[in-house]
Amino acid sequence: MSEIIYCWRCRIDIPMLTEAEWATLSPHLTDTVERIKSYRRQHDCSLQEAIEKGLGDALNVYERLTGFRETNPNALWHHRRSIYGPLCPSCGKPFRTPQARFCGMCNAERLPDQSRDE
Repeated sequence: MSEIIYCWRCRIDIPMLTEAEWATLSPHLTDTVERIKSYRRQHDCSLQEAIEKGLGDALNVYERLTGFRETNPNALWHHRRSIYGPLCPSCGKPFRTPQARFCGMCNAERLPDQSRDE
Protein backbone atom coordinates (compact mmCIF):
# COMPACT_ATOMS: atom_id res chain seq x y z
CA MET A 1 0.00 0.00 0.00
CA SER A 2 1.26 3.45 -0.84
CA GLU A 3 2.88 5.53 1.88
CA ILE A 4 2.11 9.22 2.27
CA ILE A 5 5.37 11.14 2.56
CA TYR A 6 6.73 14.52 1.54
CA CYS A 7 7.58 14.95 -2.14
CA TRP A 8 10.54 17.26 -2.69
CA ARG A 9 9.44 18.24 -6.17
CA CYS A 10 5.74 18.82 -5.43
CA ARG A 11 6.44 20.24 -1.96
CA ILE A 12 3.47 18.44 -0.39
CA ASP A 13 2.79 15.16 1.38
CA ILE A 14 1.59 12.75 -1.28
CA PRO A 15 1.08 8.98 -1.73
CA MET A 16 4.29 7.28 -2.86
CA LEU A 17 3.90 4.00 -4.72
CA THR A 18 5.33 0.70 -3.55
CA GLU A 19 7.28 -1.37 -6.07
CA ALA A 20 4.22 -3.58 -6.65
CA GLU A 21 2.08 -0.51 -7.33
CA TRP A 22 4.81 0.94 -9.54
CA ALA A 23 4.79 -2.26 -11.61
CA THR A 24 1.08 -1.66 -12.25
CA LEU A 25 1.52 2.01 -13.16
CA SER A 26 4.79 2.07 -15.08
CA PRO A 27 3.51 0.44 -18.29
CA HIS A 28 1.09 3.35 -18.60
CA LEU A 29 4.03 5.79 -18.45
CA THR A 30 6.74 4.03 -20.43
CA ASP A 31 5.02 4.24 -23.79
CA THR A 32 4.03 7.87 -23.35
CA VAL A 33 5.68 9.23 -26.49
CA GLU A 34 3.91 6.73 -28.71
CA ARG A 35 0.65 7.28 -26.86
CA ILE A 36 0.89 11.06 -27.34
CA LYS A 37 1.80 10.74 -31.02
CA SER A 38 -1.09 8.37 -31.58
CA TYR A 39 -3.54 10.68 -29.82
CA ARG A 40 -2.38 13.66 -31.92
CA ARG A 41 -2.78 11.69 -35.17
CA GLN A 42 -6.26 10.49 -34.21
CA HIS A 43 -7.55 13.82 -32.93
CA ASP A 44 -5.49 16.38 -34.88
CA CYS A 45 -4.86 18.40 -31.72
CA SER A 46 -2.12 20.40 -30.02
CA LEU A 47 0.73 18.77 -28.17
CA GLN A 48 -0.59 20.12 -24.86
CA GLU A 49 -4.02 18.57 -25.40
CA ALA A 50 -2.45 15.27 -26.44
CA ILE A 51 -0.32 15.21 -23.30
CA GLU A 52 -3.33 15.94 -21.08
CA LYS A 53 -5.66 13.46 -22.80
CA GLY A 54 -3.15 10.82 -23.86
CA LEU A 55 -1.80 10.32 -20.36
CA GLY A 56 -5.15 10.28 -18.62
CA ASP A 57 -5.08 6.53 -18.09
CA ALA A 58 -1.82 6.79 -16.10
CA LEU A 59 -3.43 9.42 -13.88
CA ASN A 60 -6.50 7.21 -13.47
CA VAL A 61 -4.37 4.20 -12.49
CA TYR A 62 -2.50 6.32 -9.92
CA GLU A 63 -5.80 7.52 -8.46
CA ARG A 64 -7.15 3.96 -8.32
CA LEU A 65 -4.01 2.78 -6.51
CA THR A 66 -3.70 5.68 -4.05
CA GLY A 67 -7.06 7.45 -3.84
CA PHE A 68 -5.31 10.72 -4.72
CA ARG A 69 -6.15 12.57 -7.95
CA GLU A 70 -2.86 13.75 -9.45
CA THR A 71 -3.23 16.23 -12.30
CA ASN A 72 0.34 16.28 -13.60
CA PRO A 73 1.33 13.06 -15.41
CA ASN A 74 5.03 13.95 -15.21
CA ALA A 75 4.83 14.01 -11.41
CA LEU A 76 4.02 10.30 -11.40
CA TRP A 77 7.63 9.52 -12.29
CA HIS A 78 8.81 10.68 -8.86
CA HIS A 79 5.93 9.36 -6.76
CA ARG A 80 7.77 6.09 -6.19
CA ARG A 81 8.84 5.34 -2.61
CA SER A 82 12.01 3.45 -3.51
CA ILE A 83 13.72 6.52 -5.02
CA TYR A 84 13.74 8.24 -1.61
CA GLY A 85 15.70 7.41 1.50
CA PRO A 86 14.46 6.72 5.02
CA LEU A 87 12.54 9.32 6.99
CA CYS A 88 14.70 11.85 8.79
CA PRO A 89 14.83 11.15 12.54
CA SER A 90 14.70 14.90 13.18
CA CYS A 91 12.01 16.37 10.90
CA GLY A 92 10.28 13.29 9.48
CA LYS A 93 10.79 14.21 5.81
CA PRO A 94 12.37 11.54 3.60
CA PHE A 95 16.01 11.79 2.69
CA ARG A 96 16.12 12.87 -0.96
CA THR A 97 17.81 9.66 -2.13
CA PRO A 98 18.52 6.26 -0.59
CA GLN A 99 22.22 7.27 -0.47
CA ALA A 100 21.74 10.72 1.12
CA ARG A 101 23.67 11.30 4.32
CA PHE A 102 22.04 14.61 5.27
CA CYS A 103 18.41 15.69 5.29
CA GLY A 104 17.61 18.25 2.62
CA MET A 105 15.00 19.90 4.84
CA CYS A 106 16.67 20.28 8.24
CA ASN A 107 20.27 19.26 7.45
CA ALA A 108 20.24 16.53 10.11
CA GLU A 109 22.78 13.79 9.60
CA ARG A 110 21.57 10.31 8.76
CA LEU A 111 22.26 7.73 11.42
CA PRO A 112 24.88 5.18 10.31
CA ASP A 113 22.59 2.18 10.82
CA GLN A 114 19.41 3.82 9.50
CA SER A 115 17.89 1.80 6.68
CA ARG A 116 15.06 2.94 4.40
CA ASP A 117 12.44 0.89 6.22
CA GLU A 118 12.93 2.48 9.64
